[in-house]
Amino acid sequence: MKKIVTFGEIMLRLAPAGFLRFSQANQFDVVYGGGESNVAVSLANYGLDVDFVTRLPKNDIGECALMEMRKRNVGTSNIVYGGDRLGIYFLETGAVSRGSKVVYDRAHSAMAEIQPGMVDWENVFKDATWFHWTGITPAISQGAADACIEAVKVARKMGVTISTDLNYRAKLWKYCDDAKREEIMSELTSYCDIVLGNEEDAEKHFGIKPEGLDITTQGEHVKAEAFLSVCKQMTSKFPNAKKVITTLRGSLSASHNTWAGVLYDGSQLFKSREYQITHIVDRVGGGDSFMGGLIYGLMTWPNDDQKALDFAVAASCLKHTIKGDANLATIAEVEKLMGGDASGRVAR
Repeated sequence: MKKIVTFGEIMLRLAPAGFLRFSQANQFDVVYGGGESNVAVSLANYGLDVDFVTRLPKNDIGECALMEMRKRNVGTSNIVYGGDRLGIYFLETGAVSRGSKVVYDRAHSAMAEIQPGMVDWENVFKDATWFHWTGITPAISQGAADACIEAVKVARKMGVTISTDLNYRAKLWKYCDDAKREEIMSELTSYCDIVLGNEEDAEKHFGIKPEGLDITTQGEHVKAEAFLSVCKQMTSKFPNAKKVITTLRGSLSASHNTWAGVLYDGSQLFKSREYQITHIVDRVGGGDSFMGGLIYGLMTWPNDDQKALDFAVAASCLKHTIKGDANLATIAEVEKLMGGDASGRVAR
């Protein structure tokens, strides 16, 4: 079986119940998740062989995060141990016109203090065909960025397909200036075969802007064709990229989004149908669920980019109905939605 490897930080997520504000909370719901671990859970849920690589502290909280991965059938044999704490993030879930908020508490976490040489990448990739990282990992610390660069270099040398979700996080990039950030992200992305990113990611990381589209515009109408210029600029800057993909989110409110995606293969722009997500349960991990669906789709239908894109968009649409970081939708549920059945009827 083809094995996929993902690399990043898993965190403890603490959120007030329901739609309570931080100031109203006297207890928090506990979830373990993070960009790359969420992708790993999606892939394992689809029945694929996937390993998650991270650095965890040797304490009870680190063990809980490890147990969460094992519970979801994610491989953990290449996780390394050290440091004193697991990273934390606090989530206040928004509703209607009040957006969600995230507060990070991940400084000096085990993963933030990772250094090159701590992971034996040649051993990790010895039976792997795919490696996935996100722009969150190099944002954590210089050590995490250096470890990620080490990983993509070994993966490229060993012929492993490399994908990224560019995932710009303004609250995380604190250890370097914008010029250094662009240098780091440009080097990492230059090794990638598959690049996922929205219009903000492209502009913030590389200064690439879509023609005729203001990225600050909010609302329902997000034109797929407007992103063709971004895709072309990305493939020009990163010639190793065989496919450039973006998600299209129209934000009518925190509770109602439109959702679609486009994929550019260097010559053709594929567009998905647009979904109306009218009662969002949890949008955290939406992009990760898209990436998990995309990797599954590209591996399952290597000659059908349209079907791979459609699977990714439908999978991510369903994630918005699931509490927690990770997508637990099944293949059958995704394919049912792809087929046009959004009725949500009880299955008896």
